[in-house]
Amino acid sequence: MPERVWDGVTRCATLSGWAADARHKLADCAKRYDWTGVFAVLDDHPGMVNASRPDGRSWYAPLHQAAHGGATTDVVERLVQLGSWRLLPAADGQTPVEIARRRGHSHLLDPLTPCPVIDIPDQELTQIQRRFHEVIRGRVADLVDEHHLRLPELAVLTESEPSAVWFAVPGMYGGFNFQLARDREGWCLKSQSWIRVVGGSGQEHTITAQDARLTAEGFV
Repeated sequence: MPERVWDGVTRCATLSGWAADARHKLADCAKRYDWTGVFAVLDDHPGMVNASRPDGRSWYAPLHQAAHGGATTDVVERLVQLGSWRLLPAADGQTPVEIARRRGHSHLLDPLTPCPVIDIPDQELTQIQRRFHEVIRGRVADLVDEHHLRLPELAVLTESEPSAVWFAVPGMYGGFNFQLARDREGWCLKSQSWIRVVGGSGQEHTITAQDARLTAEGFV
């Protein structure tokens, strides 16, 4: 499986020409349920498995389109094996299994049903996510706003361990590496961020539902 990546890009203007073309091709193939085409793009660009169309409104990744179109279970299982997140919400908040249920594709309910291996209460995860977003904005709010970045949805971390994910921030020359962990007080998110072209820019935060603590800095 490729490196787990949170793809926060939503604007075509953020992307280089080849990256925008590849994402549009992926979105076009998925929208017309051309799974041979989808997998051909993903063979070349495996990190785009959870990408949506640049400047699109639905935020449908290939797995959402598979759920919408009633793809075969083989297609869905292959997308999941390639790293598609079953807990990734579309712009309207619906996950792939909810889309399949709404569309009446009962044969997909089982393979699209999330199987979390990290048992963390929804309310606690929501609070950790809110504080993580505050940490991100505390470092790069201008870039988040400039590029209209979609910030990480932490529910996607709960289906696998280790849960580490990389979030590259355009213009930062770096980004955030984050994962869920347990400490003596319960669940937390460990986040490391850095700017590659700035010495001593590294910061590590430990984020809980109660607060976000800077635990180390200057390591990059």
